[in-house]
Amino acid sequence: MAEKLRLQEHPGAAGGVWEFLHPRCARKRRDDIEEVEAMVAAGETDVAREELVWLLTECPDFLDAHLHLGLLALEEDDPKLARGHFGRAYELGLKALEAAGNPRPVPYERDGNRAFFEAAKGLVHCLVATGRMQLAKDVVRRATALDPSDPLGLVSLVARGRTPPGRRDE
Repeated sequence: MAEKLRLQEHPGAAGGVWEFLHPRCARKRRDDIEEVEAMVAAGETDVAREELVWLLTECPDFLDAHLHLGLLALEEDDPKLARGHFGRAYELGLKALEAAGNPRPVPYERDGNRAFFEAAKGLVHCLVATGRMQLAKDVVRRATALDPSDPLGLVSLVARGRTPPGRRDE
């Protein structure tokens, strides 16, 4: 059975802070993500996408791979596909949070937490772009409960968004 994403507590002020502990398979493949980023920078998005998909077959809880697939889909102006990729990373984070008893705080500033929050931001962007304002607000509410400082400006993303005419808000 594959190792799953989970949380660990770090001692600190006011009872500690929590950080996602990524599966061993994801930690071992950090260099692969750097190679993917270089491929994207060189315009080799098809090769980068194939690499990311392969990484996920080897390590399904690899948040950074889900995040990068979402970013590629956004660059290709496909918010629905991007929503799926960002949503999967966000969902994996929520499952790990629930399994740990929904601890707080889970600050963005911790390296292990960044992919989760960046996926949440991508998801909010996609939800706003596709007129799913209520779902976007729910993601923002959950993310800002984990890190009230809202370092990625999720609240302002929703505040600027509007449901397009003819779209039903969920």
